[in-house]
Amino acid sequence: MFAAIGALALAGCGSDDDGPAPEDGGSKAPAASVQLPRLDGEKLQVAAVWSGPEQENFTKVLDEFEKRTGAEVTFVPAQDPIVNFLGTKIAGGSPPDVAMLPQVGAIRQAVQRGWAKPAGPEAKAQLAKNYAKGWQDLGAVDGTQYGVYYKAANKSLVWYNDTVFENAGASVPTTWQDFLATAQTISASGVTPVSVAGADGWTLTDWFENVYLSQAGPEKYDRLARHEIPWTDPSVKDALTTLGELFGDASLIAGGADGALQTEFPASVTQTFTGGDQPKGAMVFEGDFVTVNIAQTDAEIGKDAKVFPFPAVGAEPPVVTGGDAAVALKDGKGAQALLTFLASPDAAAISAAAGGFISPNKALDASVYPNDVQRDIAEALIAAGDDFRFDMSDQMPQSFGGTPGKGEWKALQDFLKNPKDVAGTQRALETEAAKAYKG
Repeated sequence: MFAAIGALALAGCGSDDDGPAPEDGGSKAPAASVQLPRLDGEKLQVAAVWSGPEQENFTKVLDEFEKRTGAEVTFVPAQDPIVNFLGTKIAGGSPPDVAMLPQVGAIRQAVQRGWAKPAGPEAKAQLAKNYAKGWQDLGAVDGTQYGVYYKAANKSLVWYNDTVFENAGASVPTTWQDFLATAQTISASGVTPVSVAGADGWTLTDWFENVYLSQAGPEKYDRLARHEIPWTDPSVKDALTTLGELFGDASLIAGGADGALQTEFPASVTQTFTGGDQPKGAMVFEGDFVTVNIAQTDAEIGKDAKVFPFPAVGAEPPVVTGGDAAVALKDGKGAQALLTFLASPDAAAISAAAGGFISPNKALDASVYPNDVQRDIAEALIAAGDDFRFDMSDQMPQSFGGTPGKGEWKALQDFLKNPKDVAGTQRALETEAAKAYKG
């Protein structure tokens, strides 16, 4: 599977044919493949941490649900950590009907706190028909299905400015040492090679996870995700030391460590593909959803903006996935109907056509994706079946793996600031992890 995704991603990056874009920006409704009940007069709320184009594209899905059911659906912008946001809403007696949870750990917490409602038979039927067992299992707690993984992500991709690569005579790397050598080549050409979104701690967890999965292997990855081995383990030291080879060289990071720590994720992408042949950075690491931000620039995906798989640190290149699951927080036909719709290829087709979205729904026709790059990444994800590793920080208690300014996010931001302090970073990570898992 690792090789398949790598090959497909590389195949997509070299294509100048982005394929036909939907004339209406992805809002055209697909033919109905799932029957939904009439919900005339019913009002629903859906909470998610999405904003900007991501929110706009999801609103098109909710609009289609309204047309088919007669319900009125309101999008509620949430803040990270979403569990805290939902806790406040529930305490105030106004929980949303459905929440899009970006962490497996958040689903578990919602179940443990008695907030989440099990998925109904119609939603489970759609999941059984359209999803690999691995994606169904991620939304289940103790054998009961709660979550519908609507959105997936391949978080093992590096996007690059092709003009800068050509001008520097740089080649696409396949190993970590090749990656560092390519970065040095680009730096020598007068362009800073790597754009890092250090202001958003979640991007740093993704850097760590890709290095760790490739270097330490899947078994240790799973054990660290469950905190069965401590963060003081030698394997963590090795991964941080490797990551420090990049973070410790200020000439390779756009703005240096200080600049990176002030750079939020959207800016890390747009600054890679603006500025002509002198952008602030030549490469940016993150998932397929980067395409939403690239679309805010003049770069054309597959031509100006290309992609390669995260380089292999160990024997195999890593493939880390992520995703957002819909979970019902209220009983009733409306919430269950929305879960059923989101588990269908009908809903997925709307988001896929709009771009910046990859679906784990294997019944989705891949031709709806707006370009070859996203299509290839999506097809590789489906071809992987159950053979993938989910984002480690998203599997952990949200207080450790998903809270701005705390836990793993904070510890890795401190590491970016001082990458020589590997031992101190390990101690900080273990202290915070122990508290979170105990709680």
